[in-house]
Amino acid sequence: MKAIVYTQHGLPISDPASLQELELPMPLAGPHDLLVEVRAVSVNPVDTKIRQGAAVTEPRVLGWDASGIVRAVGSSVTLFKEGDEVFYAGSLVRPGSNSQYQAVDERIVGRKPASLDFAQAAALPLTSITAWELLFDRLKVIEGGGAGKSLLIIGAAGGVGSILIQLARKLTALTVIGTASREESRNWVRELGAQHVVDHTQPLRPQLESLGFENVDTVISLTHTDRHYAAIVDVLAPQGQFALIDDPATLDAVPLKRKSISLHWELMFTRSMFGTSDMVKQHELLNRVSNMVDGGELRTTLGEHYGRITADNLRRAHALIESGRAVGKIVLEDF
Repeated sequence: MKAIVYTQHGLPISDPASLQELELPMPLAGPHDLLVEVRAVSVNPVDTKIRQGAAVTEPRVLGWDASGIVRAVGSSVTLFKEGDEVFYAGSLVRPGSNSQYQAVDERIVGRKPASLDFAQAAALPLTSITAWELLFDRLKVIEGGGAGKSLLIIGAAGGVGSILIQLARKLTALTVIGTASREESRNWVRELGAQHVVDHTQPLRPQLESLGFENVDTVISLTHTDRHYAAIVDVLAPQGQFALIDDPATLDAVPLKRKSISLHWELMFTRSMFGTSDMVKQHELLNRVSNMVDGGELRTTLGEHYGRITADNLRRAHALIESGRAVGKIVLEDF
């Protein structure tokens, strides 16, 4: 089967050798696996981070967002059958989705929204799981709760922010404040439902105070946490909550003590990496997201369609992710 791989970490994305097309053997489905014909994928910062920093001894397939069609099922599969259309993010410890076929555990797979095509659906899984787990598993927000409370999302125009805004508005009573620095990204954040938008390249406190917020109750930082950390601690209310998903070189938690701020770190791959007993929750939440999309409550976060799944197009997508200027999700479709 055709796959896009990297064979040497750390190469600049401008180097054609950074991502290459290769023929690989067809994967075999284990007992709980689905063998999926991949129809569309989207690109996430995790793809670029692994390509840059994870050494390999054999070709590695990246890609942790896909939609496709189930072509075979393992002996213990109960949730899907051949021919089902699905979407999922996969596991960091298994080959990724930038290949014509992929084996993936059924417990982290959801039913593709019937109202979306494969490209639109591929934009959603990783970010939906991340946003859902941030709100409801890490921060313990209760559905319908949060009245009178504020949520500040740092980097709200990216992939996770784009779905997080929607989930927070549809499923909670939180007041959502997103950060964005360009007119295009500010408009995107407003369009998705944020009640307020501030510029993270400018001091946060005066902007929030001008909107009537002396402090905010919760901050979710999705990018450049180390750059914004001091400002985040400053604007958080006493006994507030701070959550993040990115990888600052260091994170000194001591400044959180004075305000008794709780710290929450989210990695949506934890359940699949460790085979936790509640892995199936990702199947359940993806199905919930799918139902919300089909019910008109959520929209796809597809930002740009980069054409077919080729090494050239994936390098273009990685380059945009690395520039920090992506709005929504970058999607590629068909081999």
